[in-house]
Amino acid sequence: MAGTDGAVTAEDDDALYVLTAALLTPANFPSALGDDYPEACSALDLAPLADGYGLVMGQDSDGARWTVVIDDVSLVAVAIASWDCGMEYDLSPDEDSVVAALPGWPLAVAVAAPGVPAPHDPAPEVAERLPLTPPDTSTWGPAQRRLGADEIALQWTTWREQIDDDAFVRRAGEDSGDRPSPEASAGAESGEGGLRAGIRRVLAEVRAYVDSPPPLGRVRSSFAPGDARTLRADGPGWSMVARTDDIAFVLLDDEPGEVLPVGRGPELPGLLESLDKIAVRPN
Repeated sequence: MAGTDGAVTAEDDDALYVLTAALLTPANFPSALGDDYPEACSALDLAPLADGYGLVMGQDSDGARWTVVIDDVSLVAVAIASWDCGMEYDLSPDEDSVVAALPGWPLAVAVAAPGVPAPHDPAPEVAERLPLTPPDTSTWGPAQRRLGADEIALQWTTWREQIDDDAFVRRAGEDSGDRPSPEASAGAESGEGGLRAGIRRVLAEVRAYVDSPPPLGRVRSSFAPGDARTLRADGPGWSMVARTDDIAFVLLDDEPGEVLPVGRGPELPGLLESLDKIAVRPN
């Protein structure tokens, strides 16, 4: 996320100094909030509308943290794209687009508005509900696991360069020299039978998604170089990141900090192709 260096939406006591914004849509929602779009919406007590929302996070004139939820998704998307390009953009939502004003921030924000008190939660009599707080990522768990998968998707080349394809064959290949199945490849690379069981469970659940579509946003497809797509799938206790023309990486709640590669083998290409067909894509 990027900020606006203290843009102001109004010139009165109700002014919101906008610090940053995020999308909350089926294809693009903060992974820290949930494994799928409905779960992420539930974290903010919002109905999972098909068109999604924009989340505008800032401080009021007293320094209190607020998250303004708007239904003008395109406005927030343009603002984020501008900030990512290093351009200024005054994100000033129209009052008619405001769905809710929620106390607190659902995500960690590292900046603060100048000229106002330090960020703090609004007083209870003003907030009228418990303030939103970012998920705890200080210890390994679902939120940190999903954020780890986000990082792999963003830095795919860096992670991929650490994997030697020959290692899959050398350590897991059979006497015939055939490339091993995804399960064998992952187990060999991790070097432990227990992890093999975890990979088998994840792949079985991913295959089940193809036959019985999961909640919206559990499988997402985004741009990748060439004709490939980057796939992201999540489920109870696991996350998977893959390229349709390459391998996959799996993270498990039961294996803190471990990133487990899954070789292509004979099965993974077809599975990824099927997943891409049911995945949600950005508009």
